[in-house]
Amino acid sequence: MNFDTLLSAVIYLACCYFLFWLGKLVYSCVHRDFSVKDELVQKDNCAFALSLIGYYMGLVFAIGGAVVGESNGMLADLIDIFIYGPIAIVLMNISTFINDKCILYQFNNKKEVLQDQNAGTGVVELAIYMSTGMIIFGSVAGEGGGLGTLFAFWGIGQVSFIIIGYVYNLITPYCIHEHIEKDNVAVGVSFAGAIIGIANIIRHAIGQDFNSWSESLLTYAGYFVLGIILLPIIRFYTDKVLLPGEKLTDEIVNQAKPNLGAAFIEAFAYISSSFLITWCI
Repeated sequence: MNFDTLLSAVIYLACCYFLFWLGKLVYSCVHRDFSVKDELVQKDNCAFALSLIGYYMGLVFAIGGAVVGESNGMLADLIDIFIYGPIAIVLMNISTFINDKCILYQFNNKKEVLQDQNAGTGVVELAIYMSTGMIIFGSVAGEGGGLGTLFAFWGIGQVSFIIIGYVYNLITPYCIHEHIEKDNVAVGVSFAGAIIGIANIIRHAIGQDFNSWSESLLTYAGYFVLGIILLPIIRFYTDKVLLPGEKLTDEIVNQAKPNLGAAFIEAFAYISSSFLITWCI
């Protein structure tokens, strides 16, 4: 690595850290009704920490989309970073309200996280934030797109998360909203794994170079449908192969203490399968 390359890397990294700080500042401004410091330090709120980590991870993915790829020159790269970065931060924060109203819509998410310290809700918020960041990463990282593709794929991604929630609720013999509201962290972890897994597949689909809307939307739809079809198959596989002789439903909801380990295994199955799928296609 020569000096010019190292200097460029330091400049890009400094810009990324500045945008991350800006994203943190925007988060605090949007959520002025509570103190991040109090929730983390005074109240030891693990549920909030999970949600906040998800937001920070989403920011890293979203900002990263503007940095990776072929360089167009220092000036052009910095212009892209400071156009796409702030827009990504705004979209990340809007996703919070979409999650509250359309995904975990049967209860008050903020109450569950801040007052009840419900880690099941916190881990689903983590998944939504991370997945939104992954969608933004994919839409920005591909060559030939622009602000139009960023807004369009972000919006389509939010709709996709709503559909995932509906389908996941159908393939499980229990109501995810009911059990998450009852502080069943295992249900939240399993659902979060499904969201992140599908988001990773979508990220790969929209991360291709943009040629035309028809081609990009067709690719997006194909990958998304594939992911939805595989959800029940992966759950069945987890039941029969990863947890032989046991039932996921019994472990997660039908016992006095939900088996968090079984939930992590299910989440692992969704996320790891998403990587295998993107590597094979």
